[in-house]
Amino acid sequence: MNIFRLTGDLSHLAAIIILLLKIWKTRSCAGISGKSQILFALVFTSRYLDLLTAFISFYNSIMKVKNFKCEKLKPPIMWTFSIYLESVSILPQLFMISKTGEAETITTHYLFFLGLYRALYLINWIWRFYFEGFFDMIAIVAGVVQTILYCDFFYLYVTKGPQINLSGTRLICQVLD
Repeated sequence: MNIFRLTGDLSHLAAIIILLLKIWKTRSCAGISGKSQILFALVFTSRYLDLLTAFISFYNSIMKVKNFKCEKLKPPIMWTFSIYLESVSILPQLFMISKTGEAETITTHYLFFLGLYRALYLINWIWRFYFEGFFDMIAIVAGVVQTILYCDFFYLYVTKGPQINLSGTRLICQVLD
């Protein structure tokens, strides 16, 4: 296990916790794209269906992190489908923010940690290539696509950073041309 994968997994976990806290605190799903959430549910159902038939490790089961030994136990098409679908699942959420021009700060934190998860996984793939000799073109291409989709959001998040807090105020996101 390398630090980039672990940090990426923790970032993904943080995004999920932030999303759940947002829903619990506001008692509303306003500002969260239902289409994105349905797509993510489909992604992780198809990716982790094997958890019902094979135990790999406690970490794998609890964190829902794909263990590469596990890929041979399920059809590669399901894993490939989940990787490609994950790369574009955030689009409805980004379109929603683009259309309204604003997002609650807690939602922006959720999106930031979700994007950070994918960016850290790209570094994980580079690490694995250089130190383990493992190369997975599908994961790398999908990860690059997904990270590129987040770039505009990352720019806004970083440049508007001092204005962001967890008090429930709104961050105005201007769409860059």
